[in-house]
Amino acid sequence: MGSKYAKWLGGALGWAFGGPIGGLVGFSLGYLWQNATLEVNPTGDSSGSQTHQGDFTISLLVLAAEVMRADDRVLKSELNYIKKFLVAQFGEEKSKELLRVLKDLLQRDIDLVPVCRQIVGFMNHAQRLQLVHFLVGIANADGELHKKEWDLVTRIARLLLISEKDLLSLEAMYDQDKDRFYRILEVEPDASQQEIKTAYRKMAKKYHPDKLGDVGDDVKTAAEEKFRQVQEAYEKLNK
Repeated sequence: MGSKYAKWLGGALGWAFGGPIGGLVGFSLGYLWQNATLEVNPTGDSSGSQTHQGDFTISLLVLAAEVMRADDRVLKSELNYIKKFLVAQFGEEKSKELLRVLKDLLQRDIDLVPVCRQIVGFMNHAQRLQLVHFLVGIANADGELHKKEWDLVTRIARLLLISEKDLLSLEAMYDQDKDRFYRILEVEPDASQQEIKTAYRKMAKKYHPDKLGDVGDDVKTAAEEKFRQVQEAYEKLNK
C-alpha cells in the first residue's frame, strides 16, 4: 500500500484504530500504524464515541470478510457488491486499497465476539442496524441466501444486539413475496390498521437516516432506501 493511502486510511479511522478491529487492520496494513499514529491520535486519547466514515467502513470490511467465506467460497458477486459501496464512498483509487484490506482479512482468523463488542461500544443502534443491512445484502448478492451465510449473519446480529424482529425486517427488504410488507413493519398478517400505523411510526423513527451521523453519503443513501421501503410497506398495508 502506498504511503499516502496508508496515511489517508489512518486519518479516516477513529475508535476502529485500536482494539481488536485495529489489530486486524493493522496486521493487514503493516506499517500503517507507524506512519499514521501521530496523525490520528496526537494527544494519545481516542476520538471519543463518535463513529465516522472510516470506522464504519473498516468495521463493515471485517464483518463482511466473515460473511463472504461463510459458505466456504468467495463469489465475484459479493466482491462486486462491496466494491460498489466502497467506490461510492471513497472513489476508485482509495477503494482499490480498501479491497486489498478486505482480501487480506479474508485470509485472517477473526474472532467475532471481541470485534462485535467493540462495535457495540461505539456505534449507536441505527448504525449497527445499517451494518447488518449491508451484511444481509452481501449474503443476497448472488440472488440466493445460503443457510451458512444466514446463520452467520444471525449470529453477528445477536452479537451486535440487533433483535430477531429487526433482522427479519432487514431480510424482508430483499424479498419479493407479498408478505414481506408485514415483516418489514414487524407486524403479524392479522394486525389491525391501528397496529400497522403504530408500527410504522416506530419503524420510521428507528430507521431515519439522520440517526446515522457522519458515516458517509452512500451509507445514508442506503438508509434512505431502507426508510423508503418502510414507507412503502405502510402504504401497501394501509390500503
